[in-house]
Amino acid sequence: MRDLLKNTTMVRGADQTLSGVTPNNSALIDTKGFSGLTVYLATSTVTDAGTVDGFTMKLQHSDSTLGTSFVDVPAAELNGSTLSVTADTDDNKLIGGIGYIGNSRYVRAVITGTTGTDAVVNVMAHLGKPHQAPTTAIGATTAST
Repeated sequence: MRDLLKNTTMVRGADQTLSGVTPNNSALIDTKGFSGLTVYLATSTVTDAGTVDGFTMKLQHSDSTLGTSFVDVPAAELNGSTLSVTADTDDNKLIGGIGYIGNSRYVRAVITGTTGTDAVVNVMAHLGKPHQAPTTAIGATTAST
């Protein structure tokens, strides 16, 4: 089959409110059973992107759900790098995606703003290339412990 309707799973995270420079971690994306992952950033309301640099999303990974075990994904294990929003008019947009080609079980997005950042965003994950064709969704977001 060539379409993306079967043998893939989409996982939508909860809305996240960004405020200033405090990093905001998404829920964990469990890649168990899949070899492909793309993580997308979508905006809801961007009241203030912040200073010139706005806010940026990067990916971290770990084989444990322990929050302190997560590290930035090396560039060699990504298709793309970071996603940024710099305009206050970027409301309700799919900003883009980052492909993950690493081997860790858990991946999360980390979104960090600059001074003045005030926005609501959402992280979505598209899991594909299943080890076995799933009959139910086996990808999920998991809170770190």
